Amino acid sequence: MMSTDRETHHDMVTDADIAFLLARAADEVEIGTAPYQAVLRGGRRRRARRWATAAATALVIAGSTGTLALAGGTGGDEGRRTVPAVTGPPTAERRHVYEPRMTTVASARDNGKDWSVTVVTWGAPKNEAEAQYQRSRMGEYGLTPTGTETASDLIGKSWIFVRLLVGDGPSTTIQDGPADRSDADGSTDLEVSSRPLDTGRPGAAGKAVRLVIGKADPTVRAVTCTWDDGTSVPVPMAGAGDGFGWNLKPMIRRAEGSPANWFVCLAPEGRSYKSVQVDSLT
Repeated sequence: MMSTDRETHHDMVTDADIAFLLARAADEVEIGTAPYQAVLRGGRRRRARRWATAAATALVIAGSTGTLALAGGTGGDEGRRTVPAVTGPPTAERRHVYEPRMTTVASARDNGKDWSVTVVTWGAPKNEAEAQYQRSRMGEYGLTPTGTETASDLIGKSWIFVRLLVGDGPSTTIQDGPADRSDADGSTDLEVSSRPLDTGRPGAAGKAVRLVIGKADPTVRAVTCTWDDGTSVPVPMAGAGDGFGWNLKPMIRRAEGSPANWFVCLAPEGRSYKSVQVDSLT
């Protein structure tokens, strides 16, 4: 953060401060669409696709335009008038370029150890200055966007990190990439990653691929996770009052800033992930 005596100590200005000031000054500038590479490996339609490092091409549309708002009056006996008020494009702060939105999509206890999965979303920078300051802010959170070499690689892209926290250990990024607007185009495709869940039980870590993290189009209302022994668990859409408990009750949940909804399944100990399928749509 910039110090209060910055005007008399010019040598204390950091690159991040300069980038922030440039970003604020450039808020009125707009850019067009930007192509990017999504870090996914494809699968068959209507079946799960595992996240991996193979590349698939996609397109994201980012940026915003000015809006016209009406500051309303009630009129009536007091004779108030409705006065039009013009607002400019949303600021970088309102677009969550420098402060991410975080949504916990699963939280439970396994073998006596708490664990959780959180989706972290960052808004799309509109220019180089915003991108530079965003990258420095990501670093403060211990985050590095995969596949980017310079700050300009972030321009026009909302970025999503999926973080796993187990016990008292540090939170780790298990997947990340730019938000894909096609995740909300009505497709019945699912995108899924699976991994072991190390809850500290001797001999159990690294063997069974128990933890399943997936995203689905908002029109998907229910899916089913199936394990390698043929058993399965239903995953419905979460209601407004559905929270978390000691035992994981898998549900599809909305994540702020993400075009897609998210779900997490955990196989019983000794079993592994086999498949996920869509059960119902809106």
